[in-house]
This record gives sequence, structure tokens and C-alpha cells, in this order.
Amino acid sequence: MSNPYAKLPGWVEYGLIPLVNLAVAFLVAGLVVLLVGENPLEAAYHLINGAFGRGEYIGFTLYYATTFIFTGLAVAVAFHAGLFNIGGEGQAYVGGIGVALACLWLDQTMPWFVVFPLAIIGSAFFGAAWAFLPGWLQAKRGSHIVITTIMFNFIASSLMVYLLTRVLKPLGSMSPQTRTFAEGGQLPKLDWLLSIFGLDIGTAPFNVSFLLALVAAFGVWLLIWRTKLGYEMRTMGHSPSAARYAGMSESRITVITMMISGALAGMMALNPIMGEQGRMQLDFVQGAGFVGIAVALMGRSHPAGIIPAAVLFGVLYQGGAEISFEMPSISRDMIVIIQGLVILFAGALENMFRPAIARLFATSSRRAAVVAQTKGA
Repeated sequence: MSNPYAKLPGWVEYGLIPLVNLAVAFLVAGLVVLLVGENPLEAAYHLINGAFGRGEYIGFTLYYATTFIFTGLAVAVAFHAGLFNIGGEGQAYVGGIGVALACLWLDQTMPWFVVFPLAIIGSAFFGAAWAFLPGWLQAKRGSHIVITTIMFNFIASSLMVYLLTRVLKPLGSMSPQTRTFAEGGQLPKLDWLLSIFGLDIGTAPFNVSFLLALVAAFGVWLLIWRTKLGYEMRTMGHSPSAARYAGMSESRITVITMMISGALAGMMALNPIMGEQGRMQLDFVQGAGFVGIAVALMGRSHPAGIIPAAVLFGVLYQGGAEISFEMPSISRDMIVIIQGLVILFAGALENMFRPAIARLFATSSRRAAVVAQTKGA
């Protein structure tokens, strides 16, 4: 998307500014902890210990991060084309249908490594199809993408209720969920990966979809910065008029971008459905689509930034649960406030400190240039 500020070096743009925003967010969160009469340093200790203190905790942190990588990438792809896809929640819901259908069809006859590719295709197809209509409405009818994707979130939620109570629910069951998948419909854990470092993930549902998320991140990097389509997307995101002048089809780019974004959001469903629950339950998305917006903003819509931003939110989710357990006066709602502060400073106020940092960097650059000229003279 277009940026009204001076261009900064990559390490400032993708490293320093997000770190400053994050530090301020945690400082304000520390004041909130003080207001409830608790020690912010103790809370910080429990946050870090709860996320990384044991192999099992690390497994849960990376499990959450896997989900947020997918949704963060989905939002980032749309950002690059100047689109704000706020419908990742609904696209993940509908993508779950593709996962569930593949598992229900083949889980009892095929191994997981056969079912998994088909579930990937199903989740991406259903997610892309659900994002196609908002993209088409934006391209052909001028309907604002934010409004349509929000509405489609509610439609997807209602569709999921209908399917899990009327169509996919086993006979005689009262729970709004599919049957439990056989072994072929469940992903193996990545316990071997952490065992290299002498860690045991225990009951953590850290699974092979994490590797798929990393592959997806690399694929997004290739798409955005190494392909003609990616160049067209970035051009339209920076200047739609320039893209039209260059002969680029705004309608085509809008629809294709939304479908790619929806496919990535749909693949998020692989992690909870095949990797943890072993079935499709009613609320398996749990707000991950909206967290993906903050992840994309904090990661500056670059895969190299989205991955650590996703891990950060995994820390907040897993470590936040530990804080609630160890410090009962800090309720789960307080943890949501801390998460909200990170989203506030990383998203809505992402450019609060940028002008000052840009001025500081420009001043330093001018001084360095003057010194170089003096030495040269």
C-alpha cells in the first residue's frame, strides 16, 4: 500500500519501528498491570515462561503461531494490492469445509500423507471461492471490500452452524461437530523437530502444518517480489492510476488477489481441524482471522516480518494463559487488553513514532555525509 513517509532502510522499516511500537505497547500494558496491584516484572516472567519455559509450552506457542502465519499472509497479500481483506475469519470457516470433506471421504482408507494434499487443495479452493465474490463485487460493482468481507464473515458463520447441525453432524449426536476423523485424517506432530533440541512437546498439538505455513510464507515472497503478477499487485497498491495507465487490468488484479488471499486464509483451517481437534467443530477459527490483521501490520506485510509477528501473538496467547493461572487477579480479560494494546500500537498507531525516527535517521545520514565530505576535502 502507498506510504506517505520517506523511505527508510529495511532494518529500520521492518525491525526498529515494530520493536519501538512493541516496547511502548508492553510499557503501557505494564501500567495496566500496576493498576490492578500486580508486579509487571512478575507478569512478564510468567508470560515468557508460559510461552518458552518447557517443550510443551513452546509447542503450544508454535501451534498458535502457525495459525497466525496463514491469516497474516492472507491479509498481507491483499494489502500489497491496496485491498483490506477483513474477511479472513469467514474464509477460514469455509476453508474448513474443504478440509472436513477430504478427511471424511478418505480418512478411513488412506494415510495422512495422501489426505493432507487433498485437504490443502480443498481448503485453498473453498477459501478462494469465498473470497471471489467480494473481490468480484469490488472489481465490477464498486462495492467496498471491507463492507462485503465483513458481511461474508457473518454469512460464513451462519453457514457453518447450518452444516454442523443439519448436514455434517453424525446421527444421534447433540454436539455441533463432525465425527472424529480416523488416523488418516489427523496430522502427525512435529515432536521430532523439538526433540533435536532435547525438548518434549507433550500434549501440544504442534504439527506438520507449521512446515506448510513456512512454505506458504516463502511462496508469498516469491509471488509478491519475483513475479509479474506480484509487480502488478504492488503497482496497483501504490498507485491505481499508474497501474491503469500502464495497461494493467484493475478488475483482474483485484479478483486474483482476493482469491489468493482467501486461499491462504482457508489453509489456516488445516492446523486446528487436522492438527489438533481431529474433527471440525463450530468455533474452530477463534478470531484468528482478525489477529491476522495485526500480524500483517506488525510484520509490515513481509513474510520475514509476519513469521516473528505470528510467534509474538502465539506468545501472547500461550503465555497469557500462564499469567491467568499464576496471577489470578489478572483475569483473561486483562490478557485480552494486553493483546489489544499490541494491536493498537502495531496497527492503528503504527506510524506514531515513524516521523521522529525518520528525522533522527535523516539527521544522522546528513552528519555522516558531511563528515565524509570533510575527510575527502
